[in-house]
Amino acid sequence: MFQREIAVGFPFSGDSIGGSHISALNLVSSFDRKSIKPVVFVHHPDQALSRYLDENKIDYVAIEDIEVLNPHGAGFGKRFVSALRYSISILKIVKLLRRHRIDIVHTNDGAIHATWALPTWLAGAKLLWHHRGVPTGKAVNMLAPFLATYVVTVSSFSQPAKPLLPLKGRMSVLHSPFKHPERTLDREECRLALVREIGLPEETRLVGYFGTFTERKKPLRFVEAVHAFHRNNPDFPIAGLLFGAPDQTGSRLDLEATELARTLGIADKIHLMGFRQPVAPCMAGVDILLVPALDEPFGRTLIEAMMHGTPVIATNHGGNPEAIENEVTGFLVEPESPQAFVAPMELLLKDQSEWQRIGERARVSALATYGIKPHVDGIVSIYQRILGREAPGNEQDCVD
Repeated sequence: MFQREIAVGFPFSGDSIGGSHISALNLVSSFDRKSIKPVVFVHHPDQALSRYLDENKIDYVAIEDIEVLNPHGAGFGKRFVSALRYSISILKIVKLLRRHRIDIVHTNDGAIHATWALPTWLAGAKLLWHHRGVPTGKAVNMLAPFLATYVVTVSSFSQPAKPLLPLKGRMSVLHSPFKHPERTLDREECRLALVREIGLPEETRLVGYFGTFTERKKPLRFVEAVHAFHRNNPDFPIAGLLFGAPDQTGSRLDLEATELARTLGIADKIHLMGFRQPVAPCMAGVDILLVPALDEPFGRTLIEAMMHGTPVIATNHGGNPEAIENEVTGFLVEPESPQAFVAPMELLLKDQSEWQRIGERARVSALATYGIKPHVDGIVSIYQRILGREAPGNEQDCVD
C-alpha cells in the first residue's frame, strides 16, 4: 500500500540562533524529500533565525500569535500571564499541526520542548525530543518521560540523569550532524586576515573562543587562561579572540570579559569579534581553540575546529571527552583551572611540528567520524520506528 512521505514539524522560537539550531537545520536541509517532508515553524519571524533561513533558502511557516513558554524568563507575574496565554496557544498549535498533517514534531531546545510537547500529544502526533542540554535538566527528566515518544541525546553525557519514567527502548545517543568543509582554507592567510583586521603585529598567535556568551561556556575562564599564559610567557605575542553573540536572556558576559581583561592588565590582548557568518575562515584563522566550558553536552565548535585542522584544548568535562582523545586529537584539561590550559598552549604555540601533528590527527579523525549522512540515516530510522514503518535491517541500538 502506498504511504505518503513522513511530515515532520520543526518548531523554533526564532529570536536567537545557536549550535543546536544549526544542527537541526542541517538535518532539515539534508532529508530526501521523497520520504521526509520537513515543515519549519518560526515563532518570531524577522529576527535572527528567519534571516538565517532566508540566507540559506530554507522555507518556513511564520507564526506570530502563539506564546512561547520561557521558564527561565522574567518574574512570577509575567510567567503567570504567559501561562494563561499559553492555554490559548495550545489550541492554536493543535490546529496548526493538523492543518499541515504533521506526523512527528521534532523539538530541539528547552522553550520549544515545553511549548510544543502537550499540543503535539493532543494533536495525536508523535514527539521526538532532541535533548541537547545537561543530564539534570528538569524538563527532560520530568516532562519528556510522559509526553515524548522518543528521546535523542547528542552525547552519552547528556542522557537524562533521573527520568520519572524509564526511557528504555525509546532513547538513543546520536551525535549532531556536521557538514564537511567545502574547501581547504589557507590557514596562514586566514590568520593574517584576523591579525590585520585587529591591527596586531603579524607574528601574533591567536587563540579563539567560539560560542554564545553564557555561563556554561565560561568565557571569563577563557580570558583567565590567556592571562595565565601571558603571565608565564610575558614576551610571547598572543591575543585571545572571542567570537559570538551575547546571551539574550542572561548577563552580558561579553562586557564582563572585557572588564576582566582590563582588571588583569591584558585589555590589549582580548578582542570581542562578534558573531561571524561564515565562521570557517575564523575557525581556520586561530592557532588554537580553547573550550573552557562545563556541562557542554557536545559542542559544535569543537568538531568544526577539528575539521579545519585547528588544535583544540578543552575541559575534561561534559561531552568533550567523547570527541577528543587526549594528546592524540587534542588536549583535555582540568575544568575551572585556567592554569591547566597553559602547558598545552605552550607546547602547541612553541612547537610547530606538534601543532601540525595534533591538528592533522584532529582533522582526519573528525572528518572520518562526523558527517551529515550518518545522522540523517539515524534520525530517519527513528522516525520510521516510532511510526511503525521501520524497514528490516534498520534497527538501531538504544541507550537506556
